[in-house]
Amino acid sequence: MFDLRLWPRVARGTHTVTHIPGFVIVDFTAHEVAQVKDVAFGERTLRVLGDGYRWVRVHPTGAGEGVMGDSLTAMLNASGQPEQLYVDIHAGEGLGEDGLPWHDDLYLDVIADWQPGWRVTETHIIDADELEEAVRAGEVTPELAAEAWAHARKVEEELRAGTYGPLGVLRRYLEDPYT
Repeated sequence: MFDLRLWPRVARGTHTVTHIPGFVIVDFTAHEVAQVKDVAFGERTLRVLGDGYRWVRVHPTGAGEGVMGDSLTAMLNASGQPEQLYVDIHAGEGLGEDGLPWHDDLYLDVIADWQPGWRVTETHIIDADELEEAVRAGEVTPELAAEAWAHARKVEEELRAGTYGPLGVLRRYLEDPYT
């Protein structure tokens, strides 16, 4: 479930939920954080959560349960500048009774930088160790793991080529929110 309102790292935050055809957008602003979040990105470290940071989730709603897919979260700093794109690879999605999106996480994630002009110049597939552990524990089949890897590589290619659909939805939302 993508609901950051009770996230212990955030002392005070707000969110809005916008439903558009094929997507739900959850726009979360951390007005005051209890603990910043820095993450590794290749050879550098990025801050992805601090006071005034915004996480905008673009979550597809059409695939449903048991269907390979992905969901995009953009992390913006307090000035509104992009810090990171984060794509969750999943094996199914939907909306809860409260209208918030959920997905069946497959552990692999694709992270990307995000340059002016909406260009992605660097990507990484992360959390392979978590997927491997899930396969060893019998939580994910080897076939589903292979499908997750193929999907992650496809997302990575689309991000670099500028053809990743949810990024276009995000751009339209940030430039002119669906209000």
